[in-house]
Amino acid sequence: MSQSLAKIYLHIVFSTKNREALIDDNIAAELYTYLGGVCAALECTPIQIGGYYDHVHILCLLSRKITVMKLLEEAKKSSSKWMKTKSEQLAHFYWQDGYAAFSVGSSELDRVADYIRHQKEHHDLFTYQDECRKLLKRYDLDYDERYFWD
Repeated sequence: MSQSLAKIYLHIVFSTKNREALIDDNIAAELYTYLGGVCAALECTPIQIGGYYDHVHILCLLSRKITVMKLLEEAKKSSSKWMKTKSEQLAHFYWQDGYAAFSVGSSELDRVADYIRHQKEHHDLFTYQDECRKLLKRYDLDYDERYFWD
């Protein structure tokens, strides 16, 4: 085959450092737009970005030119710097070191996007940790609880 073809959809989740509730309603939409811009600049088409006060979900089409690790490194580094410029209360904003990333089939895109759009309602019932455990179980991903919540 003379072409290099790939279509890999990712659902990525990561938290603020120590799961601090720093993403308030005043900054959330702007942050999600910013993260979408970072994804787009890296040729990773954003599909849906959202989250809650202490974490973010990104659903995107991964560029065939970049690794998942590089996408997350750039998204977290640049958005952390950007957040620090938004207010004095965010001067010490950081993301957690880790992340979770799951592949999503084309037939599941609408369901995952809808899930991300409804984070506020979802988190009336579940904590971030409960949500992550549920996702890790759903995607059959092994992890060590001792190191997952940095």
